[in-house]
Amino acid sequence: MKEILNENGLNRLLKRLAYEIEEKNEDLSSVALVGIRTRGVCVAKRIQKYVLESSGVELPLGILDITLYRDDILSCDAEVKGTEIDFDIEGKTLILCDDVLYTGRTVRSAISALISYGSKMGRASKICLLEIVDRGHRELPFRADYIGKNLPTAKTEKVFVKFRETDGEEGIYLV
Repeated sequence: MKEILNENGLNRLLKRLAYEIEEKNEDLSSVALVGIRTRGVCVAKRIQKYVLESSGVELPLGILDITLYRDDILSCDAEVKGTEIDFDIEGKTLILCDDVLYTGRTVRSAISALISYGSKMGRASKICLLEIVDRGHRELPFRADYIGKNLPTAKTEKVFVKFRETDGEEGIYLV
């Protein structure tokens, strides 16, 4: 396992992404974060914290469970933990947060889940994508609006973004 970024580097990267959100969104009151379970939630919470520290605005934060929208649901043993979005998404710019962008299948599932959820809670004006690492090898035509690090990899390699809350350590690793 090779360390790509340590804890300090990961935090600097997250702060930079928070600043990018502030720069690209003149009206932060119309922006909300949605973290994809599990590590996308860690990403969204950190971004929320850094935007609050910098601008004084606390962005609404939701949690999205994409388990039932995955195209590999039969081959995975994922547990449904539920979606928690307790704010109206009507007219909001939703920033979908996740850790690693690879094939694009997670993004497809997340957008499907958001659109399905939106039919009950209103329609977002825009959905943006924030990823800590873009490792390439897309199978579906998605790209992130906010990218922490482009990290070209071989298909045989794996990228892990670790957070203290879920993994007991922090950093970006290549295996």
